[in-house]
Amino acid sequence: MQQGAGMAKPARRKRVAVEDASLADVVQALAAGTITASALARAYLARIDAYDRARNAKGPGLNSVREINPDALSIAARLDGVKPSAHQALAGVPILVKDNIATGDRQHTTAGSLALASARASDDATVVKRLRAAGALILGKANLTEFANILAVDMPAGYSSLGGQVRNPYAPSLVDDRGIPVVPPGGSSSGSAVAVAAGLCAAAIGTETSGSLLSPATQNGLVTVKPTVGLVSRAGILPISHSQDTAGPLTRTVRDAAILLNVLASRDPLDPATRPLKRPKDYTAGLDKDGLRGARIGVPSDPDDPLNDVYLGKLPPSSRKVMAKTLKVLADCGAILVRASIPTAGWIGGPGVTMNVLNRNPLSRHRGGLATPSIVFLYELKRDLNLYLRDWAVGTRIRTMADIIAFNQRNAKRALRFGQDLFLAAEATRGDLSALEYRSARAMDLQSAKVRGLDAYMNRHKLDAVIFPGMAGCAIAAKAGYPSVQVPAGFRSGVDDRKTPDFPLGLTFTGRAWSEATLLRLAYAYEQASMARRPPPGLPAL
Repeated sequence: MQQGAGMAKPARRKRVAVEDASLADVVQALAAGTITASALARAYLARIDAYDRARNAKGPGLNSVREINPDALSIAARLDGVKPSAHQALAGVPILVKDNIATGDRQHTTAGSLALASARASDDATVVKRLRAAGALILGKANLTEFANILAVDMPAGYSSLGGQVRNPYAPSLVDDRGIPVVPPGGSSSGSAVAVAAGLCAAAIGTETSGSLLSPATQNGLVTVKPTVGLVSRAGILPISHSQDTAGPLTRTVRDAAILLNVLASRDPLDPATRPLKRPKDYTAGLDKDGLRGARIGVPSDPDDPLNDVYLGKLPPSSRKVMAKTLKVLADCGAILVRASIPTAGWIGGPGVTMNVLNRNPLSRHRGGLATPSIVFLYELKRDLNLYLRDWAVGTRIRTMADIIAFNQRNAKRALRFGQDLFLAAEATRGDLSALEYRSARAMDLQSAKVRGLDAYMNRHKLDAVIFPGMAGCAIAAKAGYPSVQVPAGFRSGVDDRKTPDFPLGLTFTGRAWSEATLLRLAYAYEQASMARRPPPGLPAL
């Protein structure tokens, strides 16, 4: 039958561009019924198959997804009739979680370790429970640097013995003579970040102890929130250090990060660090294009104190150019920039807080030298990992760190490509945190990073936030337990005098405990003014 002149044409469904759609756009499309959870899951799975799996003539083999949830499509089908709402803000949204976050389903939780290849979890981590309660579909587990980069000295970012090497989507084919990416994917939440940058999921969850959210965010042009320790429960996450561990979102926009933080931030009786939690009702409510106007922003780079210019003074030329443009954008948006060095910056990671460990990594450029890992990390690692293996791990005979070390030694050819020097050093500790060396190191970390560091700096200059290029300020914020929000700032090129394609550099805003809402407001205003993010090339719509 011909359509009458007065009859309206049927509305055409707007295509959801999953290759670069924001989380907010995905939620809107699901709510409007322009796509179903099943169609969305299939679209992301198709991109994973095309761009993430084995390298071939058609795809770069990013290797960011370690395991697909075997029940993903059946769960999606059950969510097809549920639209996002105030009660279930993420209904039908496919999310990847880092493979050190427990899922009490048919997926494995391995931290990328061959020793834990068969391991599952007795229950969902609290962050996974909150995602599921919000209606999210856990699409799979993301690859990572093995044990969140606490196994071996100089282990490449994004490598695990079980999952292999994650590749940066901005330069996936560029490797050195050892087969290690020249442009790192960032560590240790590399798979989570690469998957988001490549459009393989709507968003992802990673973890950080010191830089493991900020590093992959800057390398892949993403937004992340490294929360105040205690804002997001650590229960059910394979640990490094309870003093610094936290989980956080990796997204394409600041609004997306705020949406996810609304879901993740909550008190949890399983995690005592969450007891003093402070948060607004809605992290998206304060997002404002004019949010930088009148804000006092610390720039830890004093031209009159060049020897203490730890964070910006030694940047390579292309990164320095990005930061110069960034400072102009901040000033043009009405921010008050206060240039002053942080007095204790040079103390971070100094004597008394690190341990000497002989580097036996057979592929390290510094083999035979001394590595200086954090004392706090190595002491807390043994205690905390043994507790996780006792309380959460099922489907495996591995019950202690000593068991992992022994397994790796028996399977050295596959498991110890880069050694396990850090695990050996951690196992040599008593593991009960009573040692004077440990207690002194933790006190010194807090003194230099928090009391006489960020607290003194922000008080003296009456600052709302401090900015850093990329992950440069990760240690001082992480040791203090303070939050950071990173947003894309621009592009740089070149690594160690080797030419590379352009790859991203982020701008990090850091503040005091529970200041995530303020940092998100500042980052949003910068994001809207700069619009610096662009997706990686060569990963078009299917």
